[in-house]
Amino acid sequence: MTWSCGLLPIHKRHTSKMNSKVGVLIFLLCVTGICVFWRGDVSSYFAPREERPWACSSEDEPLFMQRFSKFAEPFLSVNNNLSEDNFNWWKRLQAESRSFNAYKETVSKMFQMIPTSAEDEASSPDRCRSCAVVGNSVNLKKSHYGPLIDFQDVVIRMNRGPTKGYEADVGTRTTHHVMYPESAVNLENNTHLVLFAFKILDLEWVTKALSTGFSGSSYAPIASNIKANKDLVMVLDPAFMRYVHEEWLQKKGVYPSTGFMALVLALHICDEVHVFGYGADSDGNWSHYWEELRNKKLKTGGHPGDVEYAKIKELDQNQIIKFYRGG
Repeated sequence: MTWSCGLLPIHKRHTSKMNSKVGVLIFLLCVTGICVFWRGDVSSYFAPREERPWACSSEDEPLFMQRFSKFAEPFLSVNNNLSEDNFNWWKRLQAESRSFNAYKETVSKMFQMIPTSAEDEASSPDRCRSCAVVGNSVNLKKSHYGPLIDFQDVVIRMNRGPTKGYEADVGTRTTHHVMYPESAVNLENNTHLVLFAFKILDLEWVTKALSTGFSGSSYAPIASNIKANKDLVMVLDPAFMRYVHEEWLQKKGVYPSTGFMALVLALHICDEVHVFGYGADSDGNWSHYWEELRNKKLKTGGHPGDVEYAKIKELDQNQIIKFYRGG
């Protein structure tokens, strides 16, 4: 047996070299496969970052955004108190009959259960924070947007929109889930529950559903308990709803939809906003991607759906957001 300077025997060195070559070949094939997937499923949606005018805009905001001042604090906190004027606007949304003092007492009890301020990871000069806002439109079906949605830093979903069984079109990740009691679903422990409260009962619900159990009633069934991390609960400021209705929608409709408020919220917490799953189907029906439509005249009720959709297209045209229309 011939040895060489303390290395492996020569016949074993040949075997080792062959194994190394096979290993390198397998590695290169894997890398190639990943690159093909990346180009085919994710990066084809993107222009290079420096060519994406909607990404991490400069200090000079486009003219379109100059029409809107950013809302200082989108979420409630112990130091962010609602004015009585804003309360009186909010209480009309769903005919709230209780007083401003009842509201304040309920909020005080709520902050004994959830964080006293809504802390969220902020963007920084050296980091562009991207959001995927995922609506529930039927236009998501067969869109294959799933990988692109999961690629974003923040993934905002809302109400009862499921991911299981629809992963290819809607993705799998959820960092923030917008809901109200009548649309509540269980959440993973690392997902923020973002409550859009339309009445005092909604604030009572989030307090009790995460502790002793809720026993009230509403216009639709409400879960008495919900699985969610109480340390990640965030509650939208009712004044933010008014801001969206008056500044963004010019008071059209009774009040904004959950979906449109979630989109405007994303503009406040992210540098780069990608919007999916909004708009009516080809017949003008506002249906969901997981349901077979029975009501062929399904519209948006008190929400100004057409006005909101026109505003989304305007935001896209002005390169404030990137809107993916789907099928």
